[in-house]
Amino acid sequence: MGASGGSSPGLPGGDAPNDFLREQSLGLPPGDALCLAEGEGRNGVFLAELGHRVTVQDISPVGLAKAEALARQRGVTITTRCTDLHHDTLAAGSTDLVVAIWMHLPPALRAEVHHKAVQALRPGGHLILEAYTPRQLALGTGGPPVLELLIEPDVLRQELEGLDFLILEETRRMIREGSHHHGESAVVRLLGRRSMG
Repeated sequence: MGASGGSSPGLPGGDAPNDFLREQSLGLPPGDALCLAEGEGRNGVFLAELGHRVTVQDISPVGLAKAEALARQRGVTITTRCTDLHHDTLAAGSTDLVVAIWMHLPPALRAEVHHKAVQALRPGGHLILEAYTPRQLALGTGGPPVLELLIEPDVLRQELEGLDFLILEETRRMIREGSHHHGESAVVRLLGRRSMG
């Protein structure tokens, strides 16, 4: 697959998966996977290549059409769901893996979606998330330039109650994911598991 961020014409985020997702998903057994705010499909297609049954959600039909085209190009199948997260139900106990990479939402909606995402996981299921922190505003290398759309690690911990946090770390790292995420970046990375109880 090569380094994260292979840039393809028409795919501003590139066509390679997010580095953190790639690192963490390689150890997970294939199952049902849901990618939220997935855009043009690079992460969902990668998971499908690993054998997951993947549903990708996004509000943009244009982005989802590009996701389907990328899946065809790679010889895998994904299911697309064109919905607004304000109205998406995320059925409880319906999936083994939820992925949220660069899903930057207004605080009230974000808290609601995070709660639904935890509930959507089956016991023992995992959530993989990477997002920009407020420190990103000073760097300007990607993500929304709006403070309220960025998130603190402690807020994530509160909003994702019900997960065991295997990884929850704030870091600075070099990101090369197409034209929209490029350069030293201030991020929070999370791998959580829904408790079995």
